[in-house]
Amino acid sequence: MRLLKQLLPVLAVAFIGGQGAMAVQENPVLSLAVGLVTAVVAMFVYAWTVRWSERRSPTEVAVKGAASRTLLGVLIGAAWFTAIIGNIAFNGGYRVEGFGEIAGPVGLFGFMAAVSVTEELLFRGVLFRIMEERTGTWLALVLTSVLFGLSHMLNPDATLWGAVAIAVSAGGTLAAVYAATRNLWVPIGLHFGWNFVQGGVFGTAVSGNGENDGLLDGVLSGPTLLTGGKFGPEASPHTVVSGILLTLAFLWLARRRGNLVSRKGGAPATAASIAR
Repeated sequence: MRLLKQLLPVLAVAFIGGQGAMAVQENPVLSLAVGLVTAVVAMFVYAWTVRWSERRSPTEVAVKGAASRTLLGVLIGAAWFTAIIGNIAFNGGYRVEGFGEIAGPVGLFGFMAAVSVTEELLFRGVLFRIMEERTGTWLALVLTSVLFGLSHMLNPDATLWGAVAIAVSAGGTLAAVYAATRNLWVPIGLHFGWNFVQGGVFGTAVSGNGENDGLLDGVLSGPTLLTGGKFGPEASPHTVVSGILLTLAFLWLARRRGNLVSRKGGAPATAASIAR
């Protein structure tokens, strides 16, 4: 019941925000505004539902330290994708043919802000966190990663392999980041940095949602096994392998900090206790 009390309100905000984004997708300024408003409202709704259903302060989205933690996540996500596209380019699968217009990245900034916030609140803030209390960190990570991958099957150019790749790389990494930090700001930043740099800078498809107008007029070419095909670089083996390595690294950090939860249960550390 607690899971539904937190999941449904955030889902409602995500759905309404998504419909609003579709309605104004041709206007980059309105797209930016709708996306940012959706992200802010979703955060407030999540915090309120946690206070209401758990009778506690939602320390995982505490305002103190939010900016620095989000920036850290953005830098990790941006660096991660830049390394991926660099490897694909090195192997002849990506090239830049010029520069794009600023309108595309402006609208995409708002859209990706909404996506990163709502998906992290749903999958890591609600599903992973509550499942972890009952099943432990490892099983919760596996279950939520599978659900995260399956959710991307709804995208226009979705493929089964793309969903598997998302589950293994992004699903595992983002859950492990939350386990290591016990706050949602770092995974939100990482999610945003990855998505925005992918579509808004390098101009590639993001999770099978079609091509994007980025700052660079980039073109993926060559075998699907290298580039990820229409699904985008997230379906590239480079992403999957690096995602597994990042997941293991953050789980190691979580274990070192005493943040892993066993199947027998136990209260994981909070962001506040880690900062001390």
